[in-house]
Amino acid sequence: MTYARPLLRLLEALGKLPGVGPRSAERIAFYLLRVSEEQTGQLAQAILDVKERLRFCEICFNVSEEPRCGVCQDAARDPSTICVVEEPKDVLAIEKTGTYRGLYHVLLGAIAPLDGIGPELLKIDELVRRVAASEGGIREILIATDVDKDGETTASYLAKLLRAQPVKLTRLASGLPVGGHLEYADHATLARAVEGRRELV
Repeated sequence: MTYARPLLRLLEALGKLPGVGPRSAERIAFYLLRVSEEQTGQLAQAILDVKERLRFCEICFNVSEEPRCGVCQDAARDPSTICVVEEPKDVLAIEKTGTYRGLYHVLLGAIAPLDGIGPELLKIDELVRRVAASEGGIREILIATDVDKDGETTASYLAKLLRAQPVKLTRLASGLPVGGHLEYADHATLARAVEGRRELV
């Protein structure tokens, strides 16, 4: 016996989501079968709204409803410092610490050779052009990629690439566990890491 085709299609679609295995997909699918049509309609509409109304900021590639995100539009931010992160969710994690007042650049991923993700698939060229176009206006690049293998590979690549630019290169300080992800760090730990960032040599 097998599931009905609509349910199989839903299981297949859910199984493609990151972190959702076959059992989790089944739990979600059967939950959706139990809830009201109104609730499933709200979920479907929320997904459609995200796809239709959100875009990536034309400057930093953070998520935004407008061509430029709220951070890039904020005249009170320090334009001389750029914090480089992997994903938009990392911007939110650092913003929650309340310790950083510069701008951001979102790479939309990390270099992961085993997964076929090279530098050309990330927003690295855009970062280099952004720094060059600032003509010395950007004085510090804080590399805040995850403290795992791919994050460290990306940080090393960026450091080599940006050494030719007249900027200070820094990395988040210790306090974040090796192999950890920014989104899971508590606010105090992440705040200490931002405040104690070190220069890359």
